[in-house]
Amino acid sequence: MPNLPQPRRIPRQSRSRALVDSILEATARILSERGYAGTNTNLVAERAGVSVGSVYQYFPNKDSLITALHERHAVEMHAAMETVLARTPSLGLRAQLAAIVRAWVAAHQVAPELHRVLEKEFPFFDAPSDQSPADQSIHKRVRQLLEDHRNELVPQDLNLATWIILQSMESLIHAAVIPPGAPHPIEKTEQAIIDMLAGYLHGSRGERPGHKPQDSCRGA
Repeated sequence: MPNLPQPRRIPRQSRSRALVDSILEATARILSERGYAGTNTNLVAERAGVSVGSVYQYFPNKDSLITALHERHAVEMHAAMETVLARTPSLGLRAQLAAIVRAWVAAHQVAPELHRVLEKEFPFFDAPSDQSPADQSIHKRVRQLLEDHRNELVPQDLNLATWIILQSMESLIHAAVIPPGAPHPIEKTEQAIIDMLAGYLHGSRGERPGHKPQDSCRGA
């Protein structure tokens, strides 16, 4: 694939990171409100309360801003995952996956229109997972989570299982939250995603507590 438009430089100090954060937040709001055609660096600078030169110091054009927003989203998903896993170290795999699903759904609900623009209109500005540091961190964390529970799992290829879990969560959460969203209550949709993931990983052990298989589902 062609090289993605990249930032000119990476902020190192807290002051410069705060500046870049304000620029990206302004970009996100404008994209949500006006779409790609209505977004430009002058407007971003005005909304962020900085000079256009400050924007160009880090971003050569609006395409590089969109690329940065994709990576920022991945960073936010990684942070959300680490936060909930830190709160649930003694829980089982199903409970930990459930916590991740709910955290990611909540994070996507903060700015669903922005996610619609990024994922539906400009997915080609999203770096492949092997080129995204945040995506790689997410993959490694989920892979380790599966490794920690290896003796509970039906799938033996944990690299494949990690890919299935992440692809399933991402696609279903996007479908559930990005406008027009799921045609079902979000709580039921979340639970269905959790049940599906647990069923894939645990087989019959992924069933919800108290659920018993129907006799008709057993092989004759």
